[in-house]
Amino acid sequence: MQEISIAESQKLVDQWIQDIGVRYFDELTNLGILMEEVGEVARLMVRIYGEQSFKNSDQEKDLAEELGDVFFVLLCIANQCHIDLTNAFLKGMDKRNQRDKTRHLENEKLSPRT
Repeated sequence: MQEISIAESQKLVDQWIQDIGVRYFDELTNLGILMEEVGEVARLMVRIYGEQSFKNSDQEKDLAEELGDVFFVLLCIANQCHIDLTNAFLKGMDKRNQRDKTRHLENEKLSPRT
């Protein structure tokens, strides 16, 4: 499978929008679509990993595909808000590395599962 960077993903989505999608939906519409897509991930995960049983309509759903849909809409929102997701991700990792350096290691609730 081909590997691409986050920046390349943002460019690919933007090109798709320009060539096929006509234009970006407005930001609030994309926020609603993102919530719908996250809901589809949640629905599938509670059936795969939780106690919910599958309905016939859920049988053909694929978690990877649903996460890909979430990523696509997230890329759309980042593009239309002029956010470099690579930079945003790296800043977030730096924040976590500073803030959480020992926090999780010291959390008794996160002891290794037996």
